[in-house]
Amino acid sequence: MSRRLITMVPLLLVLLLALLLFGAGFAIKALWWIAVIVLVVWLLGFVMRSTGAGGRRGRWYRW
Repeated sequence: MSRRLITMVPLLLVLLLALLLFGAGFAIKALWWIAVIVLVVWLLGFVMRSTGAGGRRGRWYRW
């Protein structure tokens, strides 16, 4: 019984590691898509900003 447990622990660790890496890979891919969407929205806001009172294009952000 003890020998079987010793052979199962590395297998379970490898499966757990594979599950963690799969989850991290999915999360990183989702974050890349979110970053691309934010970049597109930022670029659209930069291009489509309105003109100010003096005919100059003002900042569309608050910082």
